[in-house]
Amino acid sequence: MHINPLEKKWLFASLALVAVFLGSIFYTAFERNIHPPSHVETVDSAKLHLGGEFAEDKLGVVGQADGSVRVTLVAGRYGFYPRQMSVPAGRPVTFRIASMDVLHGVHVPMTNMGTMVVPGYVAQVTTVFPKPGEYPMLCNEYCGMGHDHMWSRITVVAADQWQPTATTKGSN
Repeated sequence: MHINPLEKKWLFASLALVAVFLGSIFYTAFERNIHPPSHVETVDSAKLHLGGEFAEDKLGVVGQADGSVRVTLVAGRYGFYPRQMSVPAGRPVTFRIASMDVLHGVHVPMTNMGTMVVPGYVAQVTTVFPKPGEYPMLCNEYCGMGHDHMWSRITVVAADQWQPTATTKGSN
């Protein structure tokens, strides 16, 4: 069987591209530790406010025993609740977010914090805010006519000035 030399070159070029793409996937997975979500956690979006982790009285910032921080949020037309929260700089902050209505996106500019919030599922992302300051949290998935008003504010304070309490809630 004879293969044209030009076809051989294109075959090798195609295989080289496949190798480059696979190499980049493995590099980001193993070297940069970037993975798709490992566990899928479901929630009933219609009953978020009635009880459980996403009940209105349980939203906000909670200091953990290991020094990390957990923030529980609900995304809904047209805002993130609570609207304001305070977290410490330099500590791991885990955001747990659920949508009460439609698809939303969460993005904190100038950080690596970003995720999609799909109705019926819990989105979880962990990040560290390296320095104190004010950070806006924006919705980056179009969710309706009030989309441009969907925001929240994260105030990052120095770790030694942050007061961990059982629950620190922002205002709506």
